[in-house]
Amino acid sequence: MKNDRRLWLKALAALPVFSALPAMADGLETIRQRGRLRVAVYNDFPPYAMAGGKGIDADIARAIAGKLGLTAEIVGYNADEDMNDDLRNMVWKGHYLGTQPSDVMMHVPVDEHLARANDKVRIFGIYHRETLALARNPQRVPQALAGSAAVALEIFTREKIGVETTSLADSFLLGVLNGRLRENVVHFKSVAEAAKGMAEGKVAAVLAPRAELEAALKGQDKAVIDSPRFAELKVDNWPLGMAVKVEEQALAEAIGSALADLKKDGTIADIFKRHGISHQPA
Repeated sequence: MKNDRRLWLKALAALPVFSALPAMADGLETIRQRGRLRVAVYNDFPPYAMAGGKGIDADIARAIAGKLGLTAEIVGYNADEDMNDDLRNMVWKGHYLGTQPSDVMMHVPVDEHLARANDKVRIFGIYHRETLALARNPQRVPQALAGSAAVALEIFTREKIGVETTSLADSFLLGVLNGRLRENVVHFKSVAEAAKGMAEGKVAAVLAPRAELEAALKGQDKAVIDSPRFAELKVDNWPLGMAVKVEEQALAEAIGSALADLKKDGTIADIFKRHGISHQPA
């Protein structure tokens, strides 16, 4: 099952610019009476969400719920084919296999194209800006990449570079330089596996979202992480936020207010720091 965040990013990079179950996500007053905020996170997506309700997204959800005087009920969902499917499954309709939607979904790209394509949800609440980054073995890739892709990526006509299959990095590297890098782009099931491949010498570098790289490279002291900028890449960073059903304006405002307080008092930055991840405010 492909990770929808990467499919969304792949599609965005290319831009020129069954019977349904009834929705069960509740309004703010009903949630307050219940005492629990049901929060959707992705399954098996370190460092944002892991088994046992751990991870950055889960911790932010608990902090927001606490501000609202609620307990967070963290619900893990598998990524579907694309972000549109995930918003349907996690927020406004539920999955045909029986999983009910949650009150709020974490890790939603705050993007006008995505919002226009999904008028049944309200996307808001930016808490981090993710960026594409390059991890490299300095013995094989001695210098930070700089300049146009034609200059910066020339080394990967000789060295191998790892990517997660069906990701923004994958799409970019396969297409850039008229496909000259294709033979040296090595595909892995996850960023963690790509980082392991670099540690084992299978690749000289990995191109992936920075937070995922930082999580995957813990313990690899020799690896260096850079943030190269390629003019040929239309999207190399994106804000992460949340989504609720479009009619839940009061819920969105309450969550947004709680998030603003958590940003102001340093809680959001501290959560990223505890996980060893660089927080990038948007």
